[in-house]
This record gives sequence, structure tokens and C-alpha cells, in this order.
Amino acid sequence: MAAPLPVTILNGFLGAGKTTLLQSLLVQARSHPDLRLAVIVNEMSTLDVDGRILDSSEVMSREDTRFVSIPAGSISGPEGLTRFSEAVAQFHSAAATHILVETSGSTHPWPLLEAIRVHDDIALHGFLSVVDTVTLAMDYDLGRAILPAASRHLASGNRGIENLLAEQIMFANRILLSKMDRVPMEKLRQVAEAIHPINPGADIVAMKWGNVKLADVLAMPAYDHARVATLGAELTEWDEKQGVTSMSGASDYRIDSVVIADPRPFHPQRLWDVYNHFLGEGIYRSKGFFWLPSRDKLQLLWNQTAGSVGLEIVNYWKVAALEDETLNLMPEERESLRQTLLERSPEFGDRHCRLTVIGEKDGLHTFADALRD
Repeated sequence: MAAPLPVTILNGFLGAGKTTLLQSLLVQARSHPDLRLAVIVNEMSTLDVDGRILDSSEVMSREDTRFVSIPAGSISGPEGLTRFSEAVAQFHSAAATHILVETSGSTHPWPLLEAIRVHDDIALHGFLSVVDTVTLAMDYDLGRAILPAASRHLASGNRGIENLLAEQIMFANRILLSKMDRVPMEKLRQVAEAIHPINPGADIVAMKWGNVKLADVLAMPAYDHARVATLGAELTEWDEKQGVTSMSGASDYRIDSVVIADPRPFHPQRLWDVYNHFLGEGIYRSKGFFWLPSRDKLQLLWNQTAGSVGLEIVNYWKVAALEDETLNLMPEERESLRQTLLERSPEFGDRHCRLTVIGEKDGLHTFADALRD
């Protein structure tokens, strides 16, 4: 019987830096010819943004048999766990040697951990919780506010964002403080000190831009399921008393998502105004692809976490290549592009704006409507 396939989970709240870490690990894997990484990407939204980001970065194609995307929900939910089990079987057939799982930011770890524990063909090694240092420093008193708020929620029979943050940290065997370059060293130390009591048994490592060594991740020992068994049982018991069927759903934390899809470009000044006047504290994450009329050749990536927005170039639109006479495309290449664009917008080709916005139900639609306008 073959040895169980090792699994590493990249968990953490919305926008903490899981996809950046995943990209970094996949790039490093190119230097390990005997390593065949398989990847599962889970997104809360129906838009497969992270999968497309990986595709455009050319570190792994979505067509690869060692890549599976699970959009529109949590991998810890019943449907997500079924898809997870199917992916594991697929990876065994593809002769993978290690599985990386990037969970959605609203995923609660416990159901996924239990599913891996009882699965005969896989074994968990790394459970990496990616924690956004900037968000904790700005919104949660350097992390000191998490446990008191989580306790208040439970006492009142509810779960809040602080519960999700705390529990993602509690189940980790390594905590990664992301965006360390965006806070002073003293604040970084204070955040580490604040979250250490939440999980005294986990290593705490600071990182920027996913700069974690793949060799260190692969060398992590088998996960100690016994260490978290009591915590998992207590959370399950709390759910049963509250009549909650599963702790995995984003709705349990009053998180929802909205998709914005429109072929028209954003107006740069209006986009700036919306960011400055409508981006409330309850908008945790928005990401996707868009275009501007002043840069109509470029496919741009929108990447917002809390109060910060990153905009970057990820690719060129196909219609821009067709319109560019300097590329000297062969006639058959031009015809292939024309056929690809036949079902797209007659005015804009494949150019489009497609974003997912994730946040608290109260205020989510106000921001989404402002973006549409």
C-alpha cells in the first residue's frame, strides 16, 4: 500500500496573502524536479479569480490534472468536502507527490481537518495560518482585541469575524504574519506577542510577498490531530446547542459576496471617488479583473483588502492583440483570435470588468452599487 500523500493547508482570513504565498511556493517548486505539487484553490465567490491569477502567472495552468478549483463556497462545507475527496483521487492518478490547499478566507478549519484525519490516502503536515499583520494592527488593537470579542460573541450565542480569526489561528501548527514590510518592527513584535497566547504551540514566522522557503514547508512534521481534538469537540458541541448545522458557512459570520460583471471600462476618476467615499470597514475583500479606457490594451487586476487597494497589470486583452498591427500576426493567428472573440461584446471584445466583493451583509451592496455606477 502506498504511503499517504502529504497535504499542506494555506488558511487565513480574506486578503491575508494566501494566493501570493501559493504562487511563491509553486515558483520554487520549479527547482525541485522530483516534486510534483498538486493544488486545490477554494474561493467563496463564483468567480475563479485565484485560479485565473495562477493561470496568468504561468506557474500552473488550470488545465493541469494536478489543479482543482472549488469556487462558490467553503471547502469545509459538505459539498466542498466531497469535491476535496474527488480531487485527492484525481491527484493520486496524476502521480502527485504533495498537495497544497488554499482555502477561502471564510473557511473554518475544523471540518476540513476532520476529513483529512479519517482519509486513508492523505496525511496532513502543515497547517499554515496566514495572518494579515496590517489588519490586526489597525482594526484589532494589534491582535489583542480578538479573544475578548470572540468570547463576547459566544456568550451571546453568536459567532463573529473575531471567532473566525481566532479559530483559524488556534488550529495552525505554523502562523505566518504577512505584510511585515508594511508595519514598523515594533508593531510586528507586538502583534506576534498578542496572538501567541491564542496558540502557544505554533511557530510564528513573519513574511512579505510569500517569501517562505518551500523546503521548510515540505519538511514540516505530521500534524498533531490530538492537540486540537478537544477544541474541535467543544466547537462542535457549541454548534449543536445553537442549532447550527455546520460551522463552515460564511453566513454564520454574516459574510456575503456580490459579483460585478460588466463589459464597460471603469472611469478612472469615478473609480477613485468610489474608493475614497464608499469603501466602508465592513468591506473585507474585493478582487477581480478590469480595464480602463486610458489603458485599453491591458488586463488589470483589482486586489483590495480592508483599506488598501492594489492595482496591477496581469495580461493583455486578446482584442488588443488583434488590433495591434505591429505584432505581425500570421493570417491564421488573426483568424483564430477573431473566432475566439465572436461571442464577446461587439463594442469591447474580451475586455470586461468582473469583480467579486466580500464583506458584511450590511453595507456590502452600497459599495457594490457604487462600483456599478
